[in-house]
Amino acid sequence: MDLWKWRVGELRDHVQVIIDKDQVDVCVSDFLFAAVNVPFGGRVPVVLFEHNVEYLIWKRLCSLERNPIKKILLEIEWRKVCSKESELCRRADLTIAVSEEDRVRLSGMAPGAQTAAIPTGVDTSYFTPAGRAEIPARLVFSGSMDWHPNEDAVIYFGEQILPKIREHVPETSFAIVGRNPTQTLRDAAGRLGMIVTGTVEDVRPYLDEASVYVVPLRAGSGTRMKIFEALGMAKPVVSTTVGAEGLALTHESEFIAADDPQNFADAVVRLLRNEARRRDLGQAGRALVFERYSWSQVAREFEALCEGVAPTHDQDEPADSRADMPRRGSPRHRGARFVARLHDEPGRPDRYF
Repeated sequence: MDLWKWRVGELRDHVQVIIDKDQVDVCVSDFLFAAVNVPFGGRVPVVLFEHNVEYLIWKRLCSLERNPIKKILLEIEWRKVCSKESELCRRADLTIAVSEEDRVRLSGMAPGAQTAAIPTGVDTSYFTPAGRAEIPARLVFSGSMDWHPNEDAVIYFGEQILPKIREHVPETSFAIVGRNPTQTLRDAAGRLGMIVTGTVEDVRPYLDEASVYVVPLRAGSGTRMKIFEALGMAKPVVSTTVGAEGLALTHESEFIAADDPQNFADAVVRLLRNEARRRDLGQAGRALVFERYSWSQVAREFEALCEGVAPTHDQDEPADSRADMPRRGSPRHRGARFVARLHDEPGRPDRYF
C-alpha cells in the first residue's frame, strides 16, 4: 500500500522522544501519510488533518483507468487505503477535513470518529496581483507534476480540450507550471504543443501573466489551493466540478464550472474574447478569497479546534490513556506546541515546486 512508504522508523522514534518530554499539548498529523509515524492513544491527543479523503483519489483514478491490469491494482489500492484511513480517523481524537463535503465522507466511512471541517486558506498578501501584462491567450495550470491526478489533468486537457480552443483562438498557449514533470508529460507536451516549466522559484509571475487559469482535474480529493491562489491573483478560473470540489464558489460569479470537454473549451474561448469579463470574474474571486479565506481567519479556526481537543485529556493518567490539557490562559497552558509530520504533498501551495 502506498501509505507505508511514508513510514520511517527514525522519525517515529524522534516524535516519541519529543512527546515523552511532556512539552507537547497536541500532536497534529498533517495528512494521512504522516499518521503512520504518529503515536495514537498516548498521553498527547492526536489531530488528524485530512487535506484530502485519500482513498477517494485512488478510487477516482481507478474509474478513469483503461488498462485492465492497472485498473485491478488501483481497485486493490483504494480499498486498502480506505480501510486504513477509516481506522486512523476512528483512532484520532479529532479528524479535521478541509470542506464539509469531505467531513461527511469521513464520518460515513469511519462511524464514531470525531470530525470537524475548516476551509482552506491562502496568504492574500503573497498571492496578490503584481501588474504584469497578460500574455495574450495564455492558459496556465500549476501543481506538482509528479502527482498522477495533475498529470492526468493536463494531458487530458491537451488532448481533449486545447485543440477545441485553438480552433477558435489559434494563438492559445498552455503553460504547465510545477516540479518534477514526468517523461510521459514531457513527451505529451511536445506532441500537443504545451509548455512545461518544471521547477520554478516563484509561481506568481506565471499566474500574473495568465489570461485564464484552468483546472481540468478528473481525480483528486480535498480542496484545490491552486484555485484560491489563482483567485488571489485576480485571475479568472475555469475548473471541472472535481477541481473546485469543496470550495464555496459560485458558478459564473467567482469561477466557471465545466466538465464536458466542449463546454470547458467554450468557457475558455468566451473568456479569451472578453477582457472585461475576465477582469470582473477575477476581481470577484479575489474579493471572496480576501474576505473569507485569508490565512489569519483560517488559522484562528484551526487553533480553536486544537485547543478544544487538548482539555479532554487527563495528564495524570497512565501513558496509554487520555490526559487533561489546560485551555489557554490557565496556569498550566504552555501555548500552542504541536508535533507534526509534514508530508510533501503536491496540493500544498508551498509544495508545488
